[in-house]
Amino acid sequence: MAMAALRREGRRFAPLLSPRPIAGVRSSLVSEEDAPFGTRSISTQVVRNRMKSVRNIQKITKAMKMVAASKLRAIQVRAENSRGMWQPFTALLGDTPSVDVKKNVIVTISSDKGLCGGINSTSVKISKALHKLSSGPEKETKYVVLGEKAKAQLVRDSKKDILLTISELQKNPLNYTQVSVLADDILKNVEFDALRIIFNKFHSVVSFLPTMSTILSPEIIEREAEAGGKLGELDSYEIEGGETKAEILQNLAEFQFSCVLFNAVLENATSEQGARMSAMDSSSRNAGEMLDRLTLTYNRTRQASITTELIEIISGASALEG
Repeated sequence: MAMAALRREGRRFAPLLSPRPIAGVRSSLVSEEDAPFGTRSISTQVVRNRMKSVRNIQKITKAMKMVAASKLRAIQVRAENSRGMWQPFTALLGDTPSVDVKKNVIVTISSDKGLCGGINSTSVKISKALHKLSSGPEKETKYVVLGEKAKAQLVRDSKKDILLTISELQKNPLNYTQVSVLADDILKNVEFDALRIIFNKFHSVVSFLPTMSTILSPEIIEREAEAGGKLGELDSYEIEGGETKAEILQNLAEFQFSCVLFNAVLENATSEQGARMSAMDSSSRNAGEMLDRLTLTYNRTRQASITTELIEIISGASALEG
């Protein structure tokens, strides 16, 4: 009631104190453009607009987190089930990343969309490091890129080494038939001694492990089998039917590549959704913190404006009484 009375008194005596109407005494401070030089002021309208923008962004990030969570639950089961497809090949043929060959092809798997943390950058960094290690005067290393994000990064400095690019893999739900056709296209258009598949293996929503799987050509498998080691155990198996050992190794290599590629694509897609879920959760929390700071700034600015008005009203009333 005291404040209302002071406001009434101010409106009553304002025409006597100022040659202009009391337009200068308003509920918000002037903007920085209208403020005199050297003064510090901010408009409450600017702060309100900023708060509205941050609140809208927070709604978007929360919605994206929910969408990523629903997609994660659906694809995680498929990724875990696909792990049983390539494990028998590892038991039979092994996984020899240290094998020395002349023609290496690095298959880099990434996503088509961003806002999913650093999973794409991690895959590209490992691919570049592997390209540098496997390059030499008598060696040839090329790329096969799956996903727009890895393509955008590798084209900058390794465009001449990219043999094939494939995108929009996850536009429709993936199945083994689609990936096997994709693997067959890669095998028809690429000459290789070893295929190095780089992807992110899913561990949890907040954890993924950059992984490399190696697929050898039938000729290299025969060479390694003759040299002994893990692949030397192939000679202990009896071959039935009219197929030769070379034909069986050719079929095994093709089937192994399609199974490993299918699992790698699903694992990377699961890691993408988990990383996006974590990134959107972090963005939502950051937006909430920013909104709290803006609310505090808005309240302080509004309180400062009210205090200034009260001081002016009281000063004018005192001057009249004096």
